[in-house]
Amino acid sequence: MDAKALYKIGYGLYVVTSRKGEKLNGQIANTVFQITSEPPTVAVSINKSNLTWEYIKESRVFAVSVLRQDTPLDFIGRFGFKSGRDIDKLEGINYKIDQTKAPIVTDNAVSYLEVEVTNEMDMGTHTIFAGRVVDAEVLTDEVCMTYDYYHQIKRGVTPKTAPSYVAEEKKAEASGSGKYQCTVCGWVYDPELGDPDGGIAPGTPFEEIPDDWVCPVCGAAKSKFEKI
Repeated sequence: MDAKALYKIGYGLYVVTSRKGEKLNGQIANTVFQITSEPPTVAVSINKSNLTWEYIKESRVFAVSVLRQDTPLDFIGRFGFKSGRDIDKLEGINYKIDQTKAPIVTDNAVSYLEVEVTNEMDMGTHTIFAGRVVDAEVLTDEVCMTYDYYHQIKRGVTPKTAPSYVAEEKKAEASGSGKYQCTVCGWVYDPELGDPDGGIAPGTPFEEIPDDWVCPVCGAAKSKFEKI
């Protein structure tokens, strides 16, 4: 079976947040989808090993922030490749608390939804949480990010806990031509493209990058990269 066929399904990129008492957390998700329009209901697929799953399971609420197309990789990496068990993901991030009391991330967001869970489906490694939209707002008319844009233009990678993760996908596709891969998250440095957001101009060989440079996705040190 060619798992790449699944890439042709339309996906976006979102920050899904929830709460557990006074504790708040969030993560990157690409599988948020509308189920009905009247009443408005949506669903999200969350890995059972993620802290956000635990929070949604207990509080029965979640919020979804739809990310804009030019969202920085380090912002995505903060919510997608770091654990709320280790850091406060919302520290330094703009968010607000409204009806569900789940944090609504407003940084880099074009819109948001607040959802009360009404049903759930066990899918083995993941749970699909479905619920009623209790509030929603458009924050900007900027273009939202698609998952395809994230991969093809931003050169983003997929967390291992994501529903769409395919093992070794990047290493198999991106070898050669002086490229180096992050051993922590899988992001590939291509010298032809550089890392403009990180101050590395296109055409810069990996060996000439300053030693204090870090992976734009997960923040891993330069020493964590291996030639591919």
